[in-house]
Amino acid sequence: MLLKNLQDIRATVSRIVIGKEEVLNLLLVGLLSEGHVLIEDIPGVGKTLLARTLAASLACKFRRVQFTPDLMPSDITGFFVYDRKNGDFSFRPGPVMTNILLADEINRTVPRTQSSLLEAMEELQVTVDGQTFPLPRPFLVMATQNPIELEGTFPLPEAQLDRFLLKIKMGYPTAEEEERILLTHGNEDPLSTLQPVAGSKDVLAWQQKCRQVTVQPPVRQYIISLVGATRCHPAIRLGASPRASLALYRAAQAMAALQGRDYVIPDDVKRLATPVLGHRLLLRREDRLRGLTADTVLDEILQTTAVPVDEGNNDGK
Repeated sequence: MLLKNLQDIRATVSRIVIGKEEVLNLLLVGLLSEGHVLIEDIPGVGKTLLARTLAASLACKFRRVQFTPDLMPSDITGFFVYDRKNGDFSFRPGPVMTNILLADEINRTVPRTQSSLLEAMEELQVTVDGQTFPLPRPFLVMATQNPIELEGTFPLPEAQLDRFLLKIKMGYPTAEEEERILLTHGNEDPLSTLQPVAGSKDVLAWQQKCRQVTVQPPVRQYIISLVGATRCHPAIRLGASPRASLALYRAAQAMAALQGRDYVIPDDVKRLATPVLGHRLLLRREDRLRGLTADTVLDEILQTTAVPVDEGNNDGK
């Protein structure tokens, strides 16, 4: 039943967001893992459309915030206002009080405002003037940033990047996909007629089922070996943390569920290693100047780390 539901979601979103099946899979991994997703790509490739379509297909609340240098933390979390009628202060929730939050161009606002999302992303709550407010469930932050235009931007610090389960790229469509985009969006807005195929309660149930996906000891050791290799690679100044190990573990469980399995295989881990670990690594300056990137280093680690052999027993815990 879970696989059928997820297939319905993918089919619904794919009718509007053309040719981004792998990106959609990774976004669903983030949602099912109770994580958050950072999309780094140029404007106009469908980042906002993807977030809006996913929210509409799930009948989830959706809010978009355009991050700018003058944006304040209270513009995200909310604030208290004095009610003259009642003679008391009342809380006005900010856009973070939603199910899917699109933080558009998150690197264009100051670090103080960026950090206002940290508590929400990690603790699923916000604290305003000493009072704590729980966030709606499910809760997904989908942040975007432009890797080309860097003037007037504030790069996300490592603590903020580490809160994102995945960092992914949309990429350009093929010629055939671009023609389908013209035919689909050229005359009307297909999103206006989209009918939801699931609800927020369904998402919470899917998240719970993903936590029950089996990860056998050899696969767990494979995850530990990959993350450990990032800590001793000569080109890496700062390797992945234990939070990264847990992120890769949970993401692999969600990927297995997307494939209709109740157990994780090494290929799930290999498929997710770069989007889960790449943004958490700091390369040495001299190696970056030589043209090395986190992706190329992770490719080398994946090629040199022993992969566990599938012995055909998927019952072990």
